[in-house]
Amino acid sequence: MARKIVVTSGKGGVGKTTLTANLGVQLAKRGYRVIVCDLDFGLNNIDVVLGVENLAVYDVVDAIEGRCRPRQALVRHPRYPTLCSLASRHLSDRYVSPQAIRLILDSLAPQFDFILIDSPAGIEEGFHRAVATAEEAIVVTTPHISAMRDADKVAGMLKNYKLSRVGLAVNMVRRDMVRRGEVLTPAEISAALRLPLIAVIPEEDGIFLQNLCERSRAFRLLAAFYAGGKVKLVDPVRGGGLFGAFRRG
Repeated sequence: MARKIVVTSGKGGVGKTTLTANLGVQLAKRGYRVIVCDLDFGLNNIDVVLGVENLAVYDVVDAIEGRCRPRQALVRHPRYPTLCSLASRHLSDRYVSPQAIRLILDSLAPQFDFILIDSPAGIEEGFHRAVATAEEAIVVTTPHISAMRDADKVAGMLKNYKLSRVGLAVNMVRRDMVRRGEVLTPAEISAALRLPLIAVIPEEDGIFLQNLCERSRAFRLLAAFYAGGKVKLVDPVRGGGLFGAFRRG
């Protein structure tokens, strides 16, 4: 039965969608069966990041409204046969309930190991719809004060849900600024937000470019953690080494 993990953030533009896609790729490269589900009905671009935007015939709304079976709405990635995407569409006057989405994902869960859910940024209706379908969460932030403040609001909202694990991913970490003490370190951000740190992604890894970063060590380490290993982090100062190793909690 698939683990359902929502990836969320308080602020847009922090790399949430690209983290979702890259984690899916790295888990698929390990042989896991993965669905990357786009529940950001406003931007709905997870298929663009994965490079499969021209392959989708149906989307999650089609499955909900009975125009296709849930399995027909999946798009298998041409390079990673165990990775599928589930697209969404922009909603204008339609309402899609969390219960309807949960029924679709639950029907697919027995055939997969992970369902990664890309949530819209913020704490509006779309956020609650996405989180209500999940069992675990990843909160993505950058070292910028505004992003951290919004991430703190998201962390507070997540306490209202019965999630088995909530982890923090700090993205766009500039090593030069960390060295000079111009920004908080990922460990300091983790302490401030009271969330366990599970990923540090340096800015030069390219997540901010909205593409797949298949050589990124940070994403490989994050996938290894979700595959059952310990938390291992890229060192935010030295770069090549590891910044601590913590037991999975």
